[in-house]
Amino acid sequence: MVQQAIKNLLFQGTVIPAHPLALTEDKLLDEQRQRALTNYYMDAGAGGVAVGVHTTQFEIRDPQFNLFEKVLKLAADEVNKRDLNRPFIKIAGICGSTDQAIGEAKIATNLGYDFGLLSFGGLNHLSEEELLEHSRQVAEVIPIFGFYLQPAVGGRTLSFEFWKEFAEIPNVHAIKMAPFDRYKTLDVVRAVCHSSRSDEIALYTGNDDNIVIDLLTTYEVEVNGKTIKKDIVGGLLGHWAVWTEKAVEQFNQIKQTRRENGDVTKFFPLSNQVTDANAAFFDAANSFKGCIAGINEVLARQGLLRGNWCLLDKEQLSPGQSEAIDRIYQEYPHLHDNDFVNNNLNKWLPFIRK
Repeated sequence: MVQQAIKNLLFQGTVIPAHPLALTEDKLLDEQRQRALTNYYMDAGAGGVAVGVHTTQFEIRDPQFNLFEKVLKLAADEVNKRDLNRPFIKIAGICGSTDQAIGEAKIATNLGYDFGLLSFGGLNHLSEEELLEHSRQVAEVIPIFGFYLQPAVGGRTLSFEFWKEFAEIPNVHAIKMAPFDRYKTLDVVRAVCHSSRSDEIALYTGNDDNIVIDLLTTYEVEVNGKTIKKDIVGGLLGHWAVWTEKAVEQFNQIKQTRRENGDVTKFFPLSNQVTDANAAFFDAANSFKGCIAGINEVLARQGLLRGNWCLLDKEQLSPGQSEAIDRIYQEYPHLHDNDFVNNNLNKWLPFIRK
C-alpha cells in the first residue's frame, strides 16, 4: 500500500534523480560520499531518489561486489534520519529473473522503499506474455514503477498491446518512459490512455534526450469517442543526478508556467541546451558507452565524488567526452549548480575537503 502523501506527490509530478554509486579508486564503496549524494538530492529539492538503477550500476548485484542491499540501506537511512517535513519518494531498481526480482523487491520493501522500478533488461528471451506474468508476480511484493528502457543500454522494443496490459496490473502506479524514441514513447502514452486505469498511472519521462519538451507536452488520445488528456508529470532521470538544484528550479518554473497557462515557448531554448548537455554527460557520440562515467565525472568535478570510477574497468569516459563536458560548462553556466554544491559540501562531507 502506497502512503497517500507519497502517491499525491507522484501524481503531482516531481524531480527524481537516478542515484549514482560513490567509489574509491580501488573500486570500494565510498560510504561517506554515498550518503553525501543522498543529502545533496534532498537539499537540492528533489522529490525522491531511485537507487539500484542503471546509474547506480547494475553490477552492484554481482556476488563479487554484493552492494545492492547496502546501497539501498544507505539511501534509506539518510532519508529516514532527515526531518524533511515533506514526502520523499524512495524507489528501488528491480531487475533479473522472476526469483531475483522478487528477492530484490522483498529487500526494498523491508527497507521501506515505496516503489520498485521494474527493469526488463536481460529478459529478452521472454515473450511479452511471460514479461507480463513476471511483472504481476513482482507487483504482489512491491508497488511497481514501470520502465521502458532504450535498446542502446539493454532495453527491448515492446508493443502497444504489452503496455496496455501492463497498465491493467493493479499495483502499477507509474511508468518511466525512456526508449529515447518518440514513436515508442507515444505507444506507452496511448496504451495507458486505452487501459481502464488511465487515471491511476502517472507518466514520467526517462527520455534524457528530450526532458523539457516531455514536461511541456499534453497528450490527447481518442478512446471510444472520448478525448483523454495525459501529461508527463515528472521525470526519473540519470541526467538529474547532476546539477540537480538547477533541474528542480527549471522543473518548478515549467510547472508554474503550465498551471498559469503561460507561454511555454520560452522554454524551447532551455530544452535544446539541456539536450546538448545530456549528449556530453551521456556520451551520445559513442552510443552512450560513457554515460555512467560521464555523470560521475561531473559529480567529481564538483567535489561530491572522488573520481569518475565505475565497478567495471570498461566503464569509463570515452575519448573526447571530458572535453565535451568542458564545453557544456563554458557555454551554459546557468545550468550548473556549482555554487549550491560549494556552499553545502562542508555539511555533506564534514570531514573531507575537496
